[in-house]
Amino acid sequence: MPTRRTVLSTLSAGVLAAGGLVAATPAPVWAAESSPVGYASLNGGTSGGSSSTVVTVTTAAALKSALSSGTSQTVRVSGLITISGMYSVASNKTVIGVGASSGITGGGFNLSGVRNVIIRNLVFRNASDDSINVQEGSTNIWIDHNDLANGYDGLIDIKRGSDYITVSWNRLHDHDKSMLLGHSDDNASQDLGKLRVTYKHNWFDGTNQRHPRVRFANPVHVLNNYYSNIGSYGVASTMNAGVFVERNYFENVANPTVTQTGDSDPGNIKVLNNYKVNSGTEQVRNGASVAAIPYSYTPQANNTVKATVVAGAGTGKI
Repeated sequence: MPTRRTVLSTLSAGVLAAGGLVAATPAPVWAAESSPVGYASLNGGTSGGSSSTVVTVTTAAALKSALSSGTSQTVRVSGLITISGMYSVASNKTVIGVGASSGITGGGFNLSGVRNVIIRNLVFRNASDDSINVQEGSTNIWIDHNDLANGYDGLIDIKRGSDYITVSWNRLHDHDKSMLLGHSDDNASQDLGKLRVTYKHNWFDGTNQRHPRVRFANPVHVLNNYYSNIGSYGVASTMNAGVFVERNYFENVANPTVTQTGDSDPGNIKVLNNYKVNSGTEQVRNGASVAAIPYSYTPQANNTVKATVVAGAGTGKI
């Protein structure tokens, strides 16, 4: 896996937030983490595929074969590969782009019932369905430093009882429905107690809605993301979900958070120290019903999030 970049920081002051010990960081900080922060670090952690078994692919056929192989390995994607439909990704894989412009166009990745997968530094364009679809109880997934745009449906959708996932440092743009968490109001039996996801340091750049749109999960952690020029809303919590929206930077966002959308029942949102520029007031509901975040983490000071995320999110930054 890529080595950790140097972290630029100042001394941190300890504070207590969200039920866990955290340290507030006042100065801009960004680094390509060598391991995930948040939920993907729990439940045994997320290490991805073997770093000693490496295959580099340049064609659709080679990519499809490598992704579906039962071998624990690192799959290096070189160039922008045109695919059709959804390619299945097996357990114990690290899928990583070479340089800043490698990835896929025309299709997407499907992670179904798998464990321990890392997807990093990839461009996703023009998917015929979802760009990345995580479903059927997949666990320990880390989606990091990708650039996603112009998909047909969701850019990163997580559903059907999937759990222990971190979505970090991605840039999403030129798209409507960005990130769904929980696909249906009728799926409580599979989703309750699951769908625990950390969203941190992502850049939602002119996208319209679902950043994320949450059902059932509690708690979901939305930390230090940058929302710029959002069309409909930022974060939505429905179906009694619990979402902690902490120290994000909202710029030109009329509705930073909403507690109901579509036909779904309302959900719960707790907010803490979000920074707003030309943006509306967050909606909150029954904040005491949002559970405590179960891991330690270091939040960044809210007013520095924009510069840090613009510098660090997307491809070519690891």
